[in-house]
Amino acid sequence: MNQLDKIVALCKRRGFVYQSAEIYGGLNGVYDFGPLGTLLKKNIREAWTQSIFTTQQPILFLEGSLLGAHAMWEASGHTQNFSDPLVDCTNCKRRFRADDIDLEKVCSVCGKKAWTDVRQFQLMFQTQVGAATDSSSIAYLRPETAQSIFVQFKNVMSTNRVKIPFGIAQTGKAFRNEITPKQFLFRMREFEQMEMEWFCKPDQVDEFFPLWVKARENFYTHLGIIKDKIMLREHGKGELSHYSARTTDIEYEFPFGWKELEGIADRGNFDLTQHSKHSGKDLAVYDDETKQSYIPHVVECSVGVDRLFLTLLCDAYTEDTIGGEERTVLKFSPKIAPIKAAFLPLIKKLSEPMSKIYKDIAAKGYMVEFDESGSVGKRYRRQDEIGTPLCFTYDFESVEDNCVTVRNRDTTKQERISIEKIEEYIQASLSQ
Repeated sequence: MNQLDKIVALCKRRGFVYQSAEIYGGLNGVYDFGPLGTLLKKNIREAWTQSIFTTQQPILFLEGSLLGAHAMWEASGHTQNFSDPLVDCTNCKRRFRADDIDLEKVCSVCGKKAWTDVRQFQLMFQTQVGAATDSSSIAYLRPETAQSIFVQFKNVMSTNRVKIPFGIAQTGKAFRNEITPKQFLFRMREFEQMEMEWFCKPDQVDEFFPLWVKARENFYTHLGIIKDKIMLREHGKGELSHYSARTTDIEYEFPFGWKELEGIADRGNFDLTQHSKHSGKDLAVYDDETKQSYIPHVVECSVGVDRLFLTLLCDAYTEDTIGGEERTVLKFSPKIAPIKAAFLPLIKKLSEPMSKIYKDIAAKGYMVEFDESGSVGKRYRRQDEIGTPLCFTYDFESVEDNCVTVRNRDTTKQERISIEKIEEYIQASLSQ
């Protein structure tokens, strides 16, 4: 098995990620997140939110709707431009993205060369709103979270008394009917985005674009991602999106190669101009200093929760040998680990006093686990595999010295500490 296959197997085995509707054969490109996966995603969102605020820039949050009117997506250019090149094999009836294959070669599934002409495939999920079924009822599940920010820009600005420059941030679901979802959580049909749109004056873009590139790069270092696996890549003119004046990607070295993790784009005033033009509503801002109105420019920072989830798994996944025994360990930063500590009685006979210690710590808001089943060694291995940084063990000596043994996940080193020092020890781990 390659590393990605091992990560997929671990995710199911330990309750991080399940295939959606698996008992019915599954839904390709759609996944359910189990208890540990839900906790990890929660930690990712909180870390991202904190990273946005630590820039000390004025940023407000919005929660936009998942459904968007046809007119909005027409104004944004999605109905015309949001598509991928599609080709079919007429022999085996399989579909492929035309830019993923060599049309000069045979089909990788059936071995025949029977390609259709390349055509554009609309990636947005279309639906009908209300009882009518004519063109006026057409709506789409949003393929990105940015457009609700742009159409609500003027409302947010006027109701919150903020001034340019400022940002509007949002986390939430988006949907794309990908032709070929692939590489587990990397390319999905239903996914979650974390986006921030920074509105500024036209002459401020050169100041803020590099500021946000650096701030976003620092975020991944803060998460504990290996620095050598992160790099910045500027888009060439031939690959820029139709709305972008410049874009810098933060890429990560996945098991399947260097791929985009986050994009920082100078969107100019394209979006507000388009929505102002199509809606007939003035989205310009009046400048008290120059006594003139202008359309703000936008710097966008956009990362997928699920893709970052996969990044953290790939970055943390480690296989090593301890005492002649092979083990699998997820070396998450304690800040991002789903479970911060595990509380283990040496044997079930000692469960009652350890359970009391566990409940006292859990009551203070720490995400911790209590585990009394199986040998201590096997329980250590399970906690290693889900990325728990610390294990506290209550043994027969604990009754006499009021201490527990704490084991470090990464080094497996153990030390004896007072029960009264447990919370302080966890706090010290989380501050690293």
